[in-house]
Amino acid sequence: MIWPLRRKSKKRMARIVIDGPINGSTRKLVLKAIRQVEEREFPALLLRIDSPGGTVGDSQEIHGALLRLREKGCHVIASFGNISASGGVYIGVAAEKIIANPGTITGSIGVILRGNNISKLLDRIGIKFETVKSGLFKDILSPDRALSEAERDLLQSLIDSSYDQFVKAVSEGRNLTEEKVRDFADGRVFTGSQAKELGLVDEVGDENDARLLAAKLADIDEKVKPVTLGRPKKKLMGLLPGGNMISKLFEIIDMELLTSGQILWLFRP
Repeated sequence: MIWPLRRKSKKRMARIVIDGPINGSTRKLVLKAIRQVEEREFPALLLRIDSPGGTVGDSQEIHGALLRLREKGCHVIASFGNISASGGVYIGVAAEKIIANPGTITGSIGVILRGNNISKLLDRIGIKFETVKSGLFKDILSPDRALSEAERDLLQSLIDSSYDQFVKAVSEGRNLTEEKVRDFADGRVFTGSQAKELGLVDEVGDENDARLLAAKLADIDEKVKPVTLGRPKKKLMGLLPGGNMISKLFEIIDMELLTSGQILWLFRP
């Protein structure tokens, strides 16, 4: 049997777009695209990020895959779009260089976990939960009651550990001391221009500037157009009038429902 030769792309540039909240679907698409970059031996990757962040584990897996890609010789340049915050920053700091628009909203380095306490509403309508559990903390963040002090302390320890991981990644990725990162890693957001002053990004510019930098670092023709990989399939809703707005609304609702009770690297304006 004759196997087809895999097409090489040693004189071309790949492009991956991370658009919207980071979740399991995002991870699958991006990791598949990164594998294609590696298999086709692209010398450069233009990583476009326009995301408020999202789930911790998914952000970490993408971050790790980008670092491994760089170890194999691929130059990864990140371009921050309208917003690249929290988990978007975590992914971005895996790049060799970061370029942000002057008005990009970035930062929001920190961790959030939210649950819902609807106990008063349940009391008003006469609903009461009966819980049988194997351990003291098994029903932590149950919506029918408030947190106990012990539960709050336990969750805070999880938040603190996740925060330390975030700070360490930014410190290593941006060549900053952890103390310097903690000075501004309190959840606040910055413009791209402010982020440059802090050392969170390298240059202020647009996606084309990031593309030109990637071409220069990889020593390829700057006129070569990037090959976009990992495009999500178009949804039927997006083809209808106003469909994109409705899709975005469903995306926000879906994110709220699926991430309730999860530790998040997410900017919530």
